[in-house]
Amino acid sequence: MNRRGFVRRHPFNTLWLILSVVLLGWIWQERVALWAFPDIISAYTAKEYCSCRYVMANDAGYCRGYVKQWLPISGFTDDAASKRVTVSGLGRSNSAVWVGERQGCRLLP
Repeated sequence: MNRRGFVRRHPFNTLWLILSVVLLGWIWQERVALWAFPDIISAYTAKEYCSCRYVMANDAGYCRGYVKQWLPISGFTDDAASKRVTVSGLGRSNSAVWVGERQGCRLLP
């Protein structure tokens, strides 16, 4: 009787299974950071745009290009009257507001 192991008969399936288990283990270990990631995109964009526009006094078009990322944002509001920027992306929304000349911009809770 010819007995060959699963690994020898299906080397690619075995490799795929091992890689899947390793990837799932990594995802489980980094679950807190991965859960926070969507917030980072909109918060970073709002804060950096606010700083670019209202602290550094750059043109709105320049600042939009400055904060552009490879991940798309779904909403962007620049309220020049109140110097408040709201950005939505990956299902999360964050706002930054200009506090003052010495304090710059800060994220709103």
